[in-house]
Amino acid sequence: MSLSVDVYVPRAEGGIEVLDVPPESSDVAGWERWRTEVWGSEPVRSLGARFFPRLATEDLTVAPDEVSDFLAECDLLRAHLARIADHMAAEAEAGTGAASRKSHAEHADDVRRRLDNIVNAARRALGIGGGVIIW
Repeated sequence: MSLSVDVYVPRAEGGIEVLDVPPESSDVAGWERWRTEVWGSEPVRSLGARFFPRLATEDLTVAPDEVSDFLAECDLLRAHLARIADHMAAEAEAGTGAASRKSHAEHADDVRRRLDNIVNAARRALGIGGGVIIW
């Protein structure tokens, strides 16, 4: 099962409306196990991330007024891709991760591509005054 990233807009009567993913975009935000193995991992938490680690215990909803801060956190993770990939490779080598045959570069590329999807969604949300949900 995969995590998805979507853009939402708050409804006037309460709740949210999740928008369709544009044809040129992807909503893939990682595998379900990435909740703890990547987004909620020690390397991500140690960077001071406050959004992504929440995925370890719940779906992540980023309110419209938090999207700019969320984009900054995406940039922070992107700046430390090597550290996150190191962790993924070590987990795989120890047998606790599922992608044991991947190289360090492949792990980094996997995270980069998922971050690209997440950033794309966050930019769309920012442009319309919406929020982001990863679930």
